[in-house]
Amino acid sequence: MRNFFRILRYGRAYRRYAVLNVVFNLLATVFHLISLLLFIPFLRLLLGQVKPVLVRPTELWTREGLEGTFNWGLTRLIEQNGEMGALLTISIAVVVIFLFKNLFRYLAVVAICNFRNYIVRDIRAAVYDKMLELPLRYHSGERKGDLLALITSDMHVMEYSVMFYIEMVFREPIAILLFLGTMITIAPQLTLIALLLLPISGLLIGRISKSLKRKSTRVQEKNADLLARVEETLTGIRVIKAFNGEGDMRRRFARENEMLTRSSIAMLNRQDIASPLSETLGAAVMATIAYLGGSYVLGAEPTLTGDSFLGFIIIFSQLLPPIKGFSQGYSAIVRGSASGQRLFDLLAVENTVKERPDAMSINAFNDRVEFQGVTFAYEAPPRSGTDHERRAVLQDIELTIPKGKSVALVGTSGSGKTTLAGLLPRFFDVTEGRVLLDGNDLRDLRINDIRALMGIVTQDSILFNDTVANNIAFGTPGVAQADIERAARIANAHGFIEQLEEGYQTNIGDGGNRLSGGQKQRLAIARAVLKNPPILILDEATSALDTESERLVQEALFKMLEGRTSLVIAHRLSTIQHCDEICVMQQGRIIERGTHQQLYDAGGQYRKLCDMQAFG
Repeated sequence: MRNFFRILRYGRAYRRYAVLNVVFNLLATVFHLISLLLFIPFLRLLLGQVKPVLVRPTELWTREGLEGTFNWGLTRLIEQNGEMGALLTISIAVVVIFLFKNLFRYLAVVAICNFRNYIVRDIRAAVYDKMLELPLRYHSGERKGDLLALITSDMHVMEYSVMFYIEMVFREPIAILLFLGTMITIAPQLTLIALLLLPISGLLIGRISKSLKRKSTRVQEKNADLLARVEETLTGIRVIKAFNGEGDMRRRFARENEMLTRSSIAMLNRQDIASPLSETLGAAVMATIAYLGGSYVLGAEPTLTGDSFLGFIIIFSQLLPPIKGFSQGYSAIVRGSASGQRLFDLLAVENTVKERPDAMSINAFNDRVEFQGVTFAYEAPPRSGTDHERRAVLQDIELTIPKGKSVALVGTSGSGKTTLAGLLPRFFDVTEGRVLLDGNDLRDLRINDIRALMGIVTQDSILFNDTVANNIAFGTPGVAQADIERAARIANAHGFIEQLEEGYQTNIGDGGNRLSGGQKQRLAIARAVLKNPPILILDEATSALDTESERLVQEALFKMLEGRTSLVIAHRLSTIQHCDEICVMQQGRIIERGTHQQLYDAGGQYRKLCDMQAFG
């Protein structure tokens, strides 16, 4: 139940709806109870057992006083209208009372609907915000399928297994208390016996609920595995088809699908047994109450009239549904708590890249970027019986990039080039050392201000399922169409954009898959050009292109690099020979640095890389 109360905390801003729900449910239950109590005079009229009461009792809030007042009112009604007239009046009163009962019931449902859906909206927004907030280190270590499962299937389970039953938590206790109070007034001894018998069913259902939570957790984990497999298939469909891997992927999917099916069946079997079990136990309690109550009516010294006993049975029968509903709601809340736990676990993940409360604002880049004694290590998963291990990716990096200068990073894959570039916009924080911007440690500056000074073009052009214009203007709201076209011209993209069916308003599809690799890359460059940042980070921006596309993209990059400070990562060494300084990286260290000619003449690792590419 702890997760349930954590969910309810999101409803503080909407507690007025919860209060309205309680009030309307209270009124609906009161009218429901009155409608049931009217069956007692109805039965007395039909059975001819009305006892005339000519004087209204003075003590109202006792059993005898309530019953006497009831009979006094019924006596007067019969005297004024006759038995048939009294019967008609009672029948009309029952209809009116049911009308009010259902009106308040509807208003209660409307109130809880608002309460429930606003909470779900806020939790969904919190999960999405957390996904955006978490650093790249977290996303690189998590499967996208797990995160998709959290915001889809887990949210769905929580919404319909927990939120759907929130009303039961507010409504059913009210009904139970009112019905019990009325039963105590009619037959205290029978009520006591009922209260002794009902907890037995509660204990049995509670044991089922604990088992249900374990099964539900396993179902959500297996569902996340299945979603991860589907996401992996859609992402790699080209490779799957190229290598005839359909059979292998089918076998993997079938294994995940089978495990999810078995877990779901096991959970549903336990879920479905709760309702018939509670119904059977309720029937047993009802039969016991009927037998014992019959002895009070038919005994040598009757202590309960037949009509009062029938009224007691009617009210007791109405007590069982809220008890059953409460037990079902509790089971559903326990089941949904497993999904709620997964959601709260995500929300509890600490963001390792935090902005200090007193972070300074920075609006311009004036001098230089410095890496001073920078060491960076990823946290590796723990081995059996050990703590988390740290795997160093960068070690003792010393690098200065003056304003207006370009520095290139080269080296074999895995040498730490991309990680080093990722430290500059604070995608990660250094493990040791400092990264300085105009002499200020990045950790002392506002993150949004840092990233506003930088433009990034990567090897994989990340585009969105939107129009060409909106992709270029991404992150730059309110920009004029003329500025978008100017950026596209600088990026050598205006020509092909004009040839699209709707020009700049053409939707480019999921990930820009309606465009070629070179076209996507030029749109990414246009996006960076429009931002007009003083610092550029180019991460192998041309390595995945054909010769013609590379030429066009390279021309666009040269235009964009003019007068800007840039950090360039490249495998094709011909594209970085113009840089002011080239740093050769190996195993997380800078082993050589200088201009192209200096490094080539030195005959070291850079010369080997150049010769390998020239030979290739």
